[in-house]
Amino acid sequence: MAEEELAVFRESWKEELTSKNDEERLVCAPSSDVPSQSGQGNLRKRYFEDSKYLNTADSTSKLSERECTDDASDTEDQPEYVSIARSLLDGRTSPLLDRIQEERTRRKRQYQNMTNACSKSLQQKQKQLQQPQRKVKKEEELLDQLIQDLNEVNDIPFFDIELPYELALKIFRNLNCTELGRCAQVSRAWRVLAEDGVLWFKMCRREGYHQEASVSDSPCWKSTLRDCRNSAKTVRSNWKNRVGSISQLQFELGKVLCDVSSCDSFILAGYTSGDVRLWDTLHWDSTASFLKINSLSANSVPRPQVSHVQVNSSVAAAAYEDGCVDLWSTETGGQPLLHYQSPERPQALALGPDSPSLGSAAGPHVRLDSADDRGYWRMLCRAQLPKTVESLVLVPGRGQQGPLAALSAGDAVYLLDPRDEKPRTLHSVYGHPVTCLDASDSQVALGVKRTGWAMHDGGNKIHVYSLETGKPVSSVGDSLGDFTCINLRDSPPHLLVCGNKDRRVRVFDLRSGSSVASLYGHHLGVTSVQIDDWKIVSGGGEGLVCVWEMRMGSKLWEMHNRHPVRHVNFNSSTLVTANIPDDKSPRGACITDDDLTAHRRHRGVICHYDFSEDALSQDHILPICRSDYIESSGYNYNIGLTVPYDRLPGAHPSL
Repeated sequence: MAEEELAVFRESWKEELTSKNDEERLVCAPSSDVPSQSGQGNLRKRYFEDSKYLNTADSTSKLSERECTDDASDTEDQPEYVSIARSLLDGRTSPLLDRIQEERTRRKRQYQNMTNACSKSLQQKQKQLQQPQRKVKKEEELLDQLIQDLNEVNDIPFFDIELPYELALKIFRNLNCTELGRCAQVSRAWRVLAEDGVLWFKMCRREGYHQEASVSDSPCWKSTLRDCRNSAKTVRSNWKNRVGSISQLQFELGKVLCDVSSCDSFILAGYTSGDVRLWDTLHWDSTASFLKINSLSANSVPRPQVSHVQVNSSVAAAAYEDGCVDLWSTETGGQPLLHYQSPERPQALALGPDSPSLGSAAGPHVRLDSADDRGYWRMLCRAQLPKTVESLVLVPGRGQQGPLAALSAGDAVYLLDPRDEKPRTLHSVYGHPVTCLDASDSQVALGVKRTGWAMHDGGNKIHVYSLETGKPVSSVGDSLGDFTCINLRDSPPHLLVCGNKDRRVRVFDLRSGSSVASLYGHHLGVTSVQIDDWKIVSGGGEGLVCVWEMRMGSKLWEMHNRHPVRHVNFNSSTLVTANIPDDKSPRGACITDDDLTAHRRHRGVICHYDFSEDALSQDHILPICRSDYIESSGYNYNIGLTVPYDRLPGAHPSL
């Protein structure tokens, strides 16, 4: 019914228009020049509500043009309702939609033209400001880089506000690499900010790379950080798969290994003959230096054995059986920098990890020495404890405060500060001896052996004390066996690793007091242990060195030698282990003769593992693996070839 009424309405409107056209003649004019008619206000108000933002209305754009035959002076404007009516007759609901869309398109094009013009002018200004100036001094490079960054982008858009470059850079410093990569895809200004050199330099140092570098040392710190991460990933894979080189340090006939210490690239070893040898693993071409012994021990016959050795990045120290203590410089070697005589045989020797300080204990007597600003060594204090000192550790991270020593004697642990009058008691329980001791910059950890009625209270424990307050912080462990070794200084934050006589390696969380890992793989007690953020290296009394993955709790690989493992030390790419015999003078062993088999059985061994990327080069392969069998240098029964074939005389070049 509605369709019939609409058809009738259209027919009646056509008749009205036909009669109107017969009476008056219509004149065609350009749509852009026809003004709005004043007599059609009501009709325009009804149909033009949606187009109130338009300045002019095209009234005759939808009419078909007709040919004009009369004079232009006799023409009249076409009524507005005629175009509206014809649009309705064509079936369109609103004749203004096309014009509204055209106006929107025109305004959008005009806005884009204005934006392009502004961006071109801004780019021209930036190019003028980005012209590099020649730097006169190296110290001014950081300031010039900062001024250049400020000139590049003055204001950084942050959503609906704009921030200065410095403030925006401080916000971006809280983001990681993944988040910075996402921010660089937001806009051009954010990309400049996310790729700032100072930002990536601080991130590189925060992750532990290039700690001693400055901003001007690398043209692109983003690429430097990427290379460091790829190298660390390769080294970690080499650790897991045991891909690398192994070097056994040289030895001399007639010498049995007594003690070994290592730090950074230095390895120090003392022998029963009284010799002390120092290796620098960064320069394998240079032979190991023999540190000269003091004149008193050198003239004695026989020469005293070396009982303890210690080394850090600047000095090396050794204690002898006759009570002498010598100190050398790792750079010059030669004659000792410091020499003194102890009243008894030294029981413990310690060097400051990051400061020039030396501590020694002989019986109940303890002595601390340190170097002043001019490099002269002097004694700071001397103390006497009630019992014989069994272990001595110098607290790291003291800096200008002076050395602080932690000592264990019997069932008590003391703190010795040169500024105090006498040692301060940190821990003391009668009848419960201390079996191991270690210290970090803020805490001291000690293993206690419980006896008698105390064994029913959870077994042996490890107590952790705060150096600042002197109060116990945590107590972990409930083992029936004695704790033999603790490593707190090299452990990650809030973690502690220890070894026990029950052949287990345990890792504890000091915050909760719970056990993180308990690893079983040694046949005898654990003698040395160290941990980092993902792996654990332990040594046992049977001579086995085990490498564990902490997260999975699984053994990655192991290496075996004859004597107990007394020293384990590793960094990101190297591992140093030392198998030291318990019996320094074996009966029936002719170690002075030219018998390498017998000598190897009793002398001990020092192994250096290198897992870096270039560890598989020809220079890192052991000499026994590169031999051509023309001259045999001796029998080696515990070594595996690192290449499938040796270079045989007259063999094919492809072999």
